[in-house]
Amino acid sequence: MPTISRRTFLLGTTGLLALSACSGESDPASVTPRLGISAIPDQDPELLNRLYPALADRIAGATDLEVAYKPVTDYTAVVRAFEVGDIHLAWMGGLTGVQARARVPGATAIAQRDIDADFHSLFIATKASGLQPFDDASGLKTLAGHTLTFGSETSTSGRLMPQYFMEQGGFDQADLQGSPGFSGSHDATIEAVASGSFEVGAVNEQVWDAANEAGEVDLGNVVVLWRTPGYVDYHWLARPDLDKVFGEGTTAKVTDFLIGLDPADKDDAKILDLFGAKSFIPTENSNYDLIEAVAKEQGLLA
Repeated sequence: MPTISRRTFLLGTTGLLALSACSGESDPASVTPRLGISAIPDQDPELLNRLYPALADRIAGATDLEVAYKPVTDYTAVVRAFEVGDIHLAWMGGLTGVQARARVPGATAIAQRDIDADFHSLFIATKASGLQPFDDASGLKTLAGHTLTFGSETSTSGRLMPQYFMEQGGFDQADLQGSPGFSGSHDATIEAVASGSFEVGAVNEQVWDAANEAGEVDLGNVVVLWRTPGYVDYHWLARPDLDKVFGEGTTAKVTDFLIGLDPADKDDAKILDLFGAKSFIPTENSNYDLIEAVAKEQGLLA
């Protein structure tokens, strides 16, 4: 059996590598990047892990791209991942959206749920607190001497706007019993109030309605004190380089897919139901001007 010299072997190997490089098979620049999506972790992780991987698959089908859901641990992490380009499309709250846009000039709000154009927060309380429902923001003064928890520190519906309405009603947080808590999510706020860990909580109305429907938490000892006036909240935010990285028209394809979700279609209905919505509608950055102004007043936006 003939032998192959080491020199001949190396030359042959070099030639194969050169051919491979010429074909683009091992050239990283020839590989289409993966579109990363993420979302603020505002609810039970089990729900989020059912929703977003399924949505990633649907977006992949609509764009002919490889799409991956990248879960994060907190609201701040979503903004940071969007800023550095680890994710390209993010489901943001109103506040996290304006924070991300401040860090990524040119980022665009492309779609929101039908319910996000007129969103509401609720103030809830344990019946043991003795607090009674009231009709306007001035009733928030009755929270004096009670404990209260917000959701995440950068939650629009669980902190920013509830705090705004407290100020509008003339209530000073210093009149609470101790400093406000931060539960981290709306589900956690509901559980904290239901268990009596806090007497009062500020919570997203949509999550409250879902908790009532699911019946997984005993809410028999919880009362809704007040429903805030409406404001604009959640939305999908796209990076300004989405078309440059993934091809011209990618932003439009994603937007059209979201707005085109049809509750009459079985597969679309599953996605919409998990979002707690009947449809997605177009939106734009200027719709969040109030959120931006309030965030600046509260020192949550530079």
